[in-house]
Amino acid sequence: MYMCILKRGQEFGRQCNFSDRQAELHVDIVPDPSLAENFIERNPVDSGIQCVQEMSEHEVNTERFETSVRGINHTEGGWPKDVNPQEVEQVTRYRKKVEKDEMYINTIQQLGTVMEHCIKQNNAIDIYQEYFDDIEIDPIDEVPSAKTINVFRDPNEVKRTATNISWYPDGPRKLAVAYCNLEFQGSTPDTCMDSYIWDVENPNKPEMTLKPVSPLVCLEYNPKDSHVLLGAYWDTRKGSQPVEMTPIEHSHRDPAYKAIWITSKTGTECFSASTDGQVLWWDTRKMGEPTEKLVLDPTKKQDITKAQGAMALEYEPTMPTKFMVGCEPGTIMSCNRKAKTPAEKIVALYTGHLGPYTHYKEIHSFLKTSLVLVIGKLEQYQSYLTDGCWSPVRPAVFFVSKMDGTLDVWDILFKQNDPTLSLQVCDEPLHSLRVQEQAKLIACGSHSGTTTLLELSDGLSLLQRNEKNLITAMFERETRREKILDARHREMKIKERAKSSADKEKEDEKDEGDINEEDLYQKAEKEFYDIIEQEKKRMENKQMAKDDMDKTDTGKQSPIQEEEGEEKTNGNPENADQKKD
Repeated sequence: MYMCILKRGQEFGRQCNFSDRQAELHVDIVPDPSLAENFIERNPVDSGIQCVQEMSEHEVNTERFETSVRGINHTEGGWPKDVNPQEVEQVTRYRKKVEKDEMYINTIQQLGTVMEHCIKQNNAIDIYQEYFDDIEIDPIDEVPSAKTINVFRDPNEVKRTATNISWYPDGPRKLAVAYCNLEFQGSTPDTCMDSYIWDVENPNKPEMTLKPVSPLVCLEYNPKDSHVLLGAYWDTRKGSQPVEMTPIEHSHRDPAYKAIWITSKTGTECFSASTDGQVLWWDTRKMGEPTEKLVLDPTKKQDITKAQGAMALEYEPTMPTKFMVGCEPGTIMSCNRKAKTPAEKIVALYTGHLGPYTHYKEIHSFLKTSLVLVIGKLEQYQSYLTDGCWSPVRPAVFFVSKMDGTLDVWDILFKQNDPTLSLQVCDEPLHSLRVQEQAKLIACGSHSGTTTLLELSDGLSLLQRNEKNLITAMFERETRREKILDARHREMKIKERAKSSADKEKEDEKDEGDINEEDLYQKAEKEFYDIIEQEKKRMENKQMAKDDMDKTDTGKQSPIQEEEGEEKTNGNPENADQKKD
């Protein structure tokens, strides 16, 4: 229906005059029942209404502002005068005394009710809540992958290498990154020496700046106190400046490439290794001089002139007295801190790499035996390896960074010849990497100071079914295989010597060093697998003979079975021969 109403221009805006009059009929539309067929009756009908008056919608622009996180210093109070809150033993003793008080439980119950009431005032419905989190999902069929979450760049104009990364111990919220120009002699006087603490959700600006007196090569959070860092000695509650530093005359003469906190009751002990050939132990409560010293002299004479520079240092918290040092010539020194004499502290030496070790990591917590992941120069890799670490959750997974900017993820239960995932993180060399404790996030530091934060797929970060038993069995099997090959190798050497005549003994001794050990290993390995194949065939023949005996013992066939057998063999000699057999 269309209706046109005409109105003069002079009547627009005029005040309305209302008057009482009779109703007038302008249009009368007769109902059309056929139109009802175009509609469907809705029953019941739900209609939403508001309990308040409906208002028109308005929009306004608010003033933007920047947020920042600031700390506050406070003094813990409420303790009696005879209790020093800084002493752990006194605090623990006082707490035990209070907990034994009869009024303690009643007081806690009363305060708990009040606190619960206050907490419930802030309760709200989370419309973004994810349900079914407790359902286990089997990620075996998932394709291994990783995605970039954030990128943190060195805010200085002169870019420096991200030499070390340390995760915040109380959750994946922060990470501390040490920045340093590793070409120490080529650094200019105006090169920045700052290192930074980053919030993983804010890549635009560091949360805190650490200001050392010299560039940091390593930086580590204290696992027992998340406010304390080791490079110099920082307490983030007291600002950007170091709280305390070791004196120059008692410190390392070269850069300290690794410093580690030691698991102890006090949580204040640590030790460091440097290319000056020394390992020094420290206590942050008194850093005037090291508590202990070890010279990395392979001759075990503690001669500093013969010491080998340390590039890597690692130890397992479950075995705090034993540690390993990777040296520049490609040597690994296995050491014991509690040895009686300094010479006995270097227990064993291992060689195998072509150049200096950049990193290695032991794994004890998963398996019965000690396994060491060693990162260094290898002929098999086209690109130089720079860093590596085990997954803290999956014992079969480890990570390796390379000079071509690639991150390799290895799952040795899946395959041993190639990495499970190879990810091009950046177009420049990667120098450092560190996996977060839950193994979901991994941070990679590059040559120009760019730190890339990656999130791993569930297949790489969740413990697989029966994985610990499988990886243990695999390593035990490989250990036995190695022992068999070594024994076979020694036997072959003895046989080769026995075959030589007395006239050629001198020539054999001269040429003994030219024996190709690799061929001997291959030959021993071939014989080893031939023996296994022969044993398998012998077991199969034995099983077939046993099955034939079982058939003969079952008794004679029934007449019906004999007739069926004869019908099947009629006209087919081959079937008859098979039946006789």
